[in-house]
Amino acid sequence: MSSVDLIDRAGDIRAGEELDTDRLRDYLEPILGPVAKTLEVTQFPGGHSNLTYLLSAGNQRWVLRRPPFGSKVKSAHDMSREYRILSALKDEFAFGPVPEHFCDDHEIIGCDFYLMNCIEGLVIRREYPAGLQLSPTQIRQQLLNFFDVLADLHSVDLVAAGLDSFGRPEGYVRRQVEGWCRRWADSATPNTVDVYATMQWLHDNMPAESGKASVIHNDYKLDNVIFSADNPLEVIGVLDWEMATVGDPLMDLGCTLGYWVQVSDPDFFRESRTMPSDIEGAPTRREIIRRFQEKTGLSVDNFPFYFCFGLFRLCVIGQQIYYRYYHGHTKDERFAGFLKKAFVLQQMCELTIKGEVTD
Repeated sequence: MSSVDLIDRAGDIRAGEELDTDRLRDYLEPILGPVAKTLEVTQFPGGHSNLTYLLSAGNQRWVLRRPPFGSKVKSAHDMSREYRILSALKDEFAFGPVPEHFCDDHEIIGCDFYLMNCIEGLVIRREYPAGLQLSPTQIRQQLLNFFDVLADLHSVDLVAAGLDSFGRPEGYVRRQVEGWCRRWADSATPNTVDVYATMQWLHDNMPAESGKASVIHNDYKLDNVIFSADNPLEVIGVLDWEMATVGDPLMDLGCTLGYWVQVSDPDFFRESRTMPSDIEGAPTRREIIRRFQEKTGLSVDNFPFYFCFGLFRLCVIGQQIYYRYYHGHTKDERFAGFLKKAFVLQQMCELTIKGEVTD
């Protein structure tokens, strides 16, 4: 298989997520030029939150980002915020897409949206692509590189990026715990999982702030990263900045670790994994934390809290996604399974609180 065959491709648009292509072409003509008249629109696979489309005209390509249809959580889908932080990072962080145009006219496709450049490469989802033949040593290096880019993001100079007044880093840990607990209450359904003991534990075990304010991605995971198709160990892009802000980098690390399933984890958790982090060569959470500390100079002294928070946050996100399906706001059948995922994540929270999960 050639490197070209490994590139992440856009395809058919999912039912219920179509755009008004004619209106979009007319709107973009003054911005993109006559080429806009021939734009073809396809949709990238994956994605349960903000939606990502490929706009193609000849050999020119752009990516369009818009909020999901039927979402109740408007604050998590702020296109102007996503556009602003990418604009600020374009000269300070080498891995972010370059935003090119923002639109707040809802007459075009019914919502805010923006365009950015298209970064073409390899995206790793639940399994490694069959044609990607990496040794355990290469897998380890690739995944360590993945975490090194997160450390690079946390090292961005806020003043140089013009983001020193972006977000509210003071009191960030408490606001995150309280905010995600509220989001749970707002998205609960009659068949929901019981998370109240976890929420109380998070309230009772909040550590002090790390003392460092950083740009944080808030959803840093493998399928939000693009690797080079020619050198699959190299990260060339970081996507999906909808929840990015300025806050405590240890909370950002915890959010990523919430996705990180390793070989020593219980079978029920490994079966629910969304990325291949439990294969031979993949670093453990303990090794990741050690490397993160070396790269950032920060000390991760409260692993159970950060890991449990990361798990709980994903549990809430799963419930929010399921809420949209439960109330008929989306026809996407993938969303039906998120209730089960919420139960799995809550079970892992319970084991972490009991001290039965290792780092």
